[in-house]
Amino acid sequence: MNESDETGERTFGALPPARGRGFARTWWGQAWIRALEDDALDSEQLRRGRGYARAGAVGAVSVRPGRVTAVVRDRDGTRRRCDVLVRELDGAGWDRLLDVVAGEAGHIAALLDRDLPPRLAEDADAAGVALLPGIGELEPECDCGEWHHCPHTAALCYQLARLLDRDPLLLLLVRGRDERALLEEAQLRSAARAERAARAAGPGAAGARTPEGVPAEEAYALGAILPPLPEAPPAVDVPGGPVSLRGGTPPAPGVDVAALEFLAASTAAAARRLLAEALAPGHAGTPVPAPLAHGQDAVRLAASRPGPDVAARLAGGCGRTPREMAAAVRAWETGGPAALAVLEEEWEPCPETSARARELIAGAWAECREDGGEDGGEGEPPRLRVTGNRWTVAGAGVQLRLGRDGRWWPYRRERGRWWPAGPAGRDPAAALAGLRQARPSITG
Repeated sequence: MNESDETGERTFGALPPARGRGFARTWWGQAWIRALEDDALDSEQLRRGRGYARAGAVGAVSVRPGRVTAVVRDRDGTRRRCDVLVRELDGAGWDRLLDVVAGEAGHIAALLDRDLPPRLAEDADAAGVALLPGIGELEPECDCGEWHHCPHTAALCYQLARLLDRDPLLLLLVRGRDERALLEEAQLRSAARAERAARAAGPGAAGARTPEGVPAEEAYALGAILPPLPEAPPAVDVPGGPVSLRGGTPPAPGVDVAALEFLAASTAAAARRLLAEALAPGHAGTPVPAPLAHGQDAVRLAASRPGPDVAARLAGGCGRTPREMAAAVRAWETGGPAALAVLEEEWEPCPETSARARELIAGAWAECREDGGEDGGEGEPPRLRVTGNRWTVAGAGVQLRLGRDGRWWPYRRERGRWWPAGPAGRDPAAALAGLRQARPSITG
């Protein structure tokens, strides 16, 4: 159960035990776990906390600005009230984040769809706003009396990762602001930005040419002699539910009812997203995205987690095995069509690009050695095996892949194949350092 009040606090009922599965499947859930494990000082406390969370010992979870709260049961039945405090973004931080959201219609559309794309985190980070907590930003409190992260606060953090899988916008709330307030302010800022740009251009702007047709304001002014234009459709809060196809009449041979219902629901969600983008300020000047190829669209549909039968049909229909489709879905979740292309394409960058990447990695390694960093305290720089746009660290099970747009995508080897391990970045040295320091988190 999910309840909220006028203060923005949201409460989630206790989740069932997590036996036989990881605590996070999405990029945001996994990133939260990495933040916890990077911040913790005692791995044994984390191990016990995972056990508590896996056994279903975490009660209802309350999420509010700057704080997450729950009651966790000890093995002897003792109930422990625990909190995890997260630093809220200050006014300047929210101001920069609003500029990031308002600067791209896709970010506003994603928030309207209750989604928080990893690309938004990347853009926010470039603007100096970290949505995910860094070292020292997770402050645990528990009445058990143990120092730093005890098993109870660790269990609460693992449980929150599962909740972020379901609703990544909770991260905005714990950082200090309800997503509705953020969205309203971003839409106002986006509209004001478009209006200022229009005034600055003016009717006689240099290079401007008279567009064909009749300006919309003139058409409205001539309503007495022209057919009235329809009002813009209202925004839709949630996509409509598809008509149930499971009536008394059996389906015709070869008709997969579950697949038709899934496609109908997916189409309704896509229609709502397209409407939100069309109503967003500045939509008229937004380039039309290229249509998805057959294989790309199959991955997009599979990323919405259909049932096993539909997922198998999607994989088979685009010539992928179930494991290949799982890797493709993971790539899609980290960066859409661009990330999927990096997963499946191998190409040869120009020599200048390869040389520059080597310089950046070597320079970062030298700086790390001078500072006495964990990886740079002793030994030689990582040995890199380069094949086309794929840079593999010998013996480490990590790899960087260069996209055609110049961004570097992290990969990790798990169970005999390479899996996408996060969003892309412009700096190969930073991407490689993140891979070498992070724990493996790929499943599937």
